Amino acid sequence: MPTVPTVLFVCVHNAGRSQMAAGFMRSFGQGRVEVLSAGSLPADALNPVAVEAMAEIGIDIAAEAPKALADVDVRAADVVITMGCGDTCPVYPGKRYLDWELEDPAGRPLDEVRPIRDQIRTLVEGLLAELES
Repeated sequence: MPTVPTVLFVCVHNAGRSQMAAGFMRSFGQGRVEVLSAGSLPADALNPVAVEAMAEIGIDIAAEAPKALADVDVRAADVVITMGCGDTCPVYPGKRYLDWELEDPAGRPLDEVRPIRDQIRTLVEGLLAELES
């Protein structure tokens, strides 16, 4: 039986970008990928505009909560996607690291979050295609 890859999405607050990416990967991967998300300085709650932007395309992330980045999560991941966490993300040999340069949706209105969401969708679709090839 093939091994299911684990992908860890990391941003500073784990309230917007990484949560949207995890939502897309869970939805598109349908169990073929283990999905983790975390933040180097997690917020108290998800960005409500990020939740709304995902809901309008049928992906519900409202039940998620920001989580602190843990060493065990990085060790468990096959691929670590960083989104602005800088040097706070630990680096281990044998892991694949990608840095997705994305605007932070914090404090932005919905019409400015939609393009960020759509960019994340494209990146997740590309990563999933790579993982499944």
